[in-house]
Amino acid sequence: MPHQNCTAISLIGMPGVGKSTVGALLAKRLGYHFVDTDLILQQRAGATLQAVLLRDGYQALRDQEAAILLEIPLHDSVIATGGSAVYSSAAMQRLAAAGPVIYLYAAVEVLADRVGGLAQRGVASPADHSLHDVFAERAPLYARYATHTVDTSGTTVDEVVNDVCQCLP
Repeated sequence: MPHQNCTAISLIGMPGVGKSTVGALLAKRLGYHFVDTDLILQQRAGATLQAVLLRDGYQALRDQEAAILLEIPLHDSVIATGGSAVYSSAAMQRLAAAGPVIYLYAAVEVLADRVGGLAQRGVASPADHSLHDVFAERAPLYARYATHTVDTSGTTVDEVVNDVCQCLP
């Protein structure tokens, strides 16, 4: 059953933190729609994130993600954003107006174990940026826009879903 005062629950965070996995389970638990902006972007582009990144560049990937976040319906939805969503203040303001923005956090060392390098992840950052560089650049933005932070390091997906539910009004 949808929570009072929640039109949308948005999940932000680094690649590999579990936004898509947690989002799908959270939506199922709450009876919400599940929206994965990475999947929408790939479907519209007819290509993987990595292929879009190689073809169009990281700024275009960020712009496409922002455009999706500005137009998708938010009603009774859990939104798994792409990791670069926080570069668009307009998109983040829209998500924040619709409900809680949950920062799924994991230490950079945990992320490195989960995703390895960024080479095939389709991460919207300059090609010479390492995982540590991307983390250092984005972590302050995630913290700025988040209404709540849930640490996913050393926890199960079910524990993370439970922790996110504790953040909801």
